[in-house]
Amino acid sequence: MADTDSGGSTPEAPEQPVKTSRAGRDLPAAIAVSLLLGGTIIAILLLAPRLWVALVAAGVPVATHEVVRRLRDAGYSIPVLPLLVGGQAMIWLTWPFGPAGALGGFGATVLVCLIWRLLSHGLQGQPINYLRDVSVTILIAAWIPLCGAFAVLLIYPSDGYARVFALMLGVTFSDIGGYTAGVLFGKHRMVPAISPKKSWEGFAGSLVCGTTGAVIAVVFLMHKPAWVGIPLGVMLVLTATLGDLVESQVKRDLGIKDMGTLLPGHGGLMDRIDGVLPSSVATWIVLTLLA
Repeated sequence: MADTDSGGSTPEAPEQPVKTSRAGRDLPAAIAVSLLLGGTIIAILLLAPRLWVALVAAGVPVATHEVVRRLRDAGYSIPVLPLLVGGQAMIWLTWPFGPAGALGGFGATVLVCLIWRLLSHGLQGQPINYLRDVSVTILIAAWIPLCGAFAVLLIYPSDGYARVFALMLGVTFSDIGGYTAGVLFGKHRMVPAISPKKSWEGFAGSLVCGTTGAVIAVVFLMHKPAWVGIPLGVMLVLTATLGDLVESQVKRDLGIKDMGTLLPGHGGLMDRIDGVLPSSVATWIVLTLLA
């Protein structure tokens, strides 16, 4: 029926849908967030590299809390306080003690979490699902703060800023190459039961671009032979892809799409760094052995 209001008002224009990618994301928001995060990391590495430790230390509890909150919603009982405190210990103990500090902090965190969960019902109570909950707690401790500690270990050598750049360039180029090749050529699904959008064509694009990014970082920033970037790039692509698949499977088990809502277009912080965390371990291993 036509509008008969004497003011002659006109129907409102339909709301424009948010532009999304094939992955169902708000693409402009995702790009803006990526540029902001990337710019922050570049500024820190160029101007004050040791602030990288503080940046990782700030991100670890956020990502940990996102995962713990989702698990608690699903009925898990996770000792969050010792997990958060222990995560900080793993990060900051690397400054004076290196890898030994990270591993010592991890061992202490596991021990405290085991006892904390055991006594969560009091000395007279019977813990319920103890084995399940402590297993998941140890998984989180290794998955987020321990892997984060390896990201911090990259910054301590004299060329530490370049090592972190190698990590970030390899993972970023891997993401870009995988997304582009997947959109343009993706036909053969890798693991449709876990991540329906991932394709073997996309993985090939990740392998080419991720290795290229690693070689560029190794040659022009670390001033090492180009061949060092090849195993580094391959390891970065493998671990970044597997890290993404691991988080996808966890989210499928929990029946959720994202771990959080902190970063528009990405979900939570954990959704953004799921590939970076295991890739940090791979980068530290490869560069420690070869560079």
